[in-house]
Amino acid sequence: MAAGMYEKLTAYIIAGQQQFYRVAYTHVGEREAALDVVQNAICKALENYGSLRNEGAMKTWFYRILINESWNYLRKNKREIAFEPADFPEEIYEEPAYKEGLDILAEVETLPEQIKTIIILHYFEELTLKEIAEVTGMNLNTVKTRLYSGLRKLKGLVQEKEISL
Repeated sequence: MAAGMYEKLTAYIIAGQQQFYRVAYTHVGEREAALDVVQNAICKALENYGSLRNEGAMKTWFYRILINESWNYLRKNKREIAFEPADFPEEIYEEPAYKEGLDILAEVETLPEQIKTIIILHYFEELTLKEIAEVTGMNLNTVKTRLYSGLRKLKGLVQEKEISL
């Protein structure tokens, strides 16, 4: 069983490496730091794969390691994160009704760390609220409260920005 889980974990890691990098990058804001965070998370996951008992929990288990590594990096390197949208690895989806000068990701970046994490995991990585609660170690109701609080803040920021455009 353990050897089979190791093979499944490595396959999962290989398949999701771009997503993991994107999550780490949105937290730490630097290419090299994000690569280090992902590498550390992968090493920890591979070293501790024996603690993973349920294959269905692999996604939340790994994301929890990744988020914790991101937070550890930020704590160790307490500094202001300068995010450059041009450094983001994926192409930007353009909506015909898109308003020039309105960048939601930039607005998300201004939110407190835990709220930002919840919004990124829910809307960018498509994790359920229950999965986010498992990943972050928060109570499900806390995740809901912070998500809706963050969305209200985002709405206010976006409306403020639209007025100035």
